[in-house]
Amino acid sequence: MNRPLGPIRRASACPHDCPSTCALEVEVLDRNTIGRVYGADDNSYTKGVICAKVARYAERVHHKDRLLHPLMRTGPKGSGQYKRIGWDEALDRTAEAMLAAERDFGAESVWPYYYAGTMGLVMRDSINRLRNVKRYSGQYSTICTSLSWAGYLAGHGRMAGADPREMSQSDCIVLWGTNAVVTQVNVMTHAASARRKRGTKIVAVDVYDNATMQQADVKIILKPGTDGALACALMHVLFRDGHADWPYLEKFADHPREFEAHLATRTPEWASDITGVPVAEIEAFAKLLGERPKTFFRLGYGFARSRNGSASMHAVSAIPVVMGAWQHEGGGALHSNSGMFGWRKNLIEGLDVRDPKVRQLDQSRIGPILTGDAEALWDGPPVKMLLIQNTNPLSVAPDQTLVKQGFAREDLFTVVHEQVMTDTAKMADIILPATMFVEHDDVYQAGGQQHILLGPKLIEPPGECRNNHDVITALATRVGAEHPAFALEPRELIDRTLQASGHGTLAELEEKRWLDVQQPFKKAHFLDGFGWPDGKFRLKANWPKNPYSSPAKFGPVHDMPEFPDHWTSIELADETFPFRLTTSPARNFLNSSFTETPTSLAKEERPTVLIHPDDAAVQGIAEGDKVEISSLRGAVKLHAKVFPGLRKGVLIAESIWPNSAYEDGKGINTLTGADAPAPVGGGAFHDNKVAIRKLQALEAWPLQRSET
Repeated sequence: MNRPLGPIRRASACPHDCPSTCALEVEVLDRNTIGRVYGADDNSYTKGVICAKVARYAERVHHKDRLLHPLMRTGPKGSGQYKRIGWDEALDRTAEAMLAAERDFGAESVWPYYYAGTMGLVMRDSINRLRNVKRYSGQYSTICTSLSWAGYLAGHGRMAGADPREMSQSDCIVLWGTNAVVTQVNVMTHAASARRKRGTKIVAVDVYDNATMQQADVKIILKPGTDGALACALMHVLFRDGHADWPYLEKFADHPREFEAHLATRTPEWASDITGVPVAEIEAFAKLLGERPKTFFRLGYGFARSRNGSASMHAVSAIPVVMGAWQHEGGGALHSNSGMFGWRKNLIEGLDVRDPKVRQLDQSRIGPILTGDAEALWDGPPVKMLLIQNTNPLSVAPDQTLVKQGFAREDLFTVVHEQVMTDTAKMADIILPATMFVEHDDVYQAGGQQHILLGPKLIEPPGECRNNHDVITALATRVGAEHPAFALEPRELIDRTLQASGHGTLAELEEKRWLDVQQPFKKAHFLDGFGWPDGKFRLKANWPKNPYSSPAKFGPVHDMPEFPDHWTSIELADETFPFRLTTSPARNFLNSSFTETPTSLAKEERPTVLIHPDDAAVQGIAEGDKVEISSLRGAVKLHAKVFPGLRKGVLIAESIWPNSAYEDGKGINTLTGADAPAPVGGGAFHDNKVAIRKLQALEAWPLQRSET
């Protein structure tokens, strides 16, 4: 009898919240089991390269701690005491809680809460169909993109940019506010290829000497929240030394002469005092840009994590305009291509029945919302019932102390549909077991590239796991929610949404595996005009009328600088809190995903904070010492790593570890704030003034270990 030649490779797409959205090939060993995961060689963006954590995805799919059955809480909240129940009972109890909250406090007392644990359009967004039909409280999604998108839109007027594959034609590639090796590895694939083939220079701009910096030709390490100052100094030099493209500026930018005058005092010396970057490094960077107008700016989401992030993004995104870089193949900028896909998601999200008068609760302010802050609740009813999919707010949401207080309320009924026992699941009244991406059908769009990708069901789910769409449909029946899409299977939703959006049929996508929807060069480079009536880039931003869709404008929006500048709306260090902390991404985690897999845990070891040697000496801190970091909002205990690759006065805590990884159960977001920054709100995770002090030596607290 002939033996099988080996595992079958099946096409798929990575479901995680990463701009790369890699095209995958998954080893399918049998109807219940996957093996290794590979990047698709024939996808022009993925090019066969994926991150190591996704390559070993079998560790997640077949993890011994997968949730397999519905559970009901039997002990106090957070006790971990649950008993197994059947799906009918779990769904009935969930629906009863939703109906009771609606009856006693109105439909807005129910809050379906979700985000990007999967980026699939069906499994991520179907929860909105139930929300819109029932008029449950809306969700204003601020935790990731709002501040950076608002900054990009302030100038460009449209969320799109150059084809990232053009980096192969660039003379210089600037990676600003993105640790691409960690968060979008394919950027480095294209950048490294360009350097090898044409001598392209790679510049990394970030707050510490991270994995991307270590692959760059030029490293610019600045203090957190000072990007706008650096950008202004670079443009000052470009104007000063004759490298501004005046014919382009006169045609495609508003107020260029006034802007040049505004920058007259934004010298490298001025910026150096703010950023910590030496004057010589600023001058050399500007000279490199001036000599290489075919420069591609890959702008990351670091901007979205600071209270002045919108102003900083606007400033940095003006640099390729001053250079005229948009005119060239291999020049220009890309933050996100999300605005070019043209989805029509009425069926998936029930947009045809959405009531705009229903309040939109700020996702990042879940702590104040659940603890009864009237302003955060828009003076409406309290949230009495939470239905959570695809996110883990007890770990990832800011101001964790308030979040914990809110979830501990006895009058709050919480249902969590999840894959593993997260910090949030541990506070649930009902836990529902969820599928992973190889166990259901879905369709994906990229943000950092230009493909629509299909992710078909490849294996059967373990135990009693059900996909998000099936759970939402089952609840709809029980709470009396009616919409034609509740009768459709995921594949039907995909097919009809593709057709409604002008992207063909599911059968065609299955045959092609992905669709390349990159806009033509002229449109992608705004050479037919930026997204404003006069077609001109807005050097002078109108922040109160920013085109980003938000329920209101937040924070001191009228104090924001019109022209690009350094805006001091950040938490500035002071005598009590003399350091600035960012909670940057860890290489082996993706937000709170992969924090349960053995290899990721072994590689990350335990929660740590990076501190400059000079600062460590002043504080009496040595390598491995246990330290306490405190902010206005609380304190966290972790271990110190003495690290020279950052500016003095800056601390870096690569995250997000589960709360249980910390000695007292207080995770890193105990330190972060849940205020809503100008102009559109957001999560300022990298914007914290803190103090640090030594506690005790390493030996008292062992390394984090994973079971194999």
